Amino acid sequence: MTKQIWINLPVKDIARSKAFFTAIGFKLNERYGNSDQSASFLVGDKQVVVMLFTEDTFSSFTGNELVNTSEGSEVLFSLDAESRDEVEEMATKAEDAGGTVFGLPQERQGWMYGCGFADPDGHRWNVLYMDMSKMPGQV
Repeated sequence: MTKQIWINLPVKDIARSKAFFTAIGFKLNERYGNSDQSASFLVGDKQVVVMLFTEDTFSSFTGNELVNTSEGSEVLFSLDAESRDEVEEMATKAEDAGGTVFGLPQERQGWMYGCGFADPDGHRWNVLYMDMSKMPGQV
């Protein structure tokens, strides 16, 4: 059975993307593929692997065209936060590191607090703090 999931993303500039993801708190994964063509990060307690590849390298794996992230999104990556403050900190870190906040931190549905940002290549990320005690249907 599958033991781990790896998220693979195309990027225009490995060095710029490496600096961005390091600045927002992703941990550089020294074990895998850190070169001028790729970079690897570990994310969260489960240590999800995020692999960044130059667009040419990524396309050679997929065999199809890349999505134009300025016109559409193929996926939204969601990260959990432990507090409202952590959501706000991530929005600030993302913007300071060269990303774009497309959804300012705000409350949603009375039990979630989140924000959305795009990394320098336009991949979209969502950060959510979920107060389960306020979730509808919870006691």
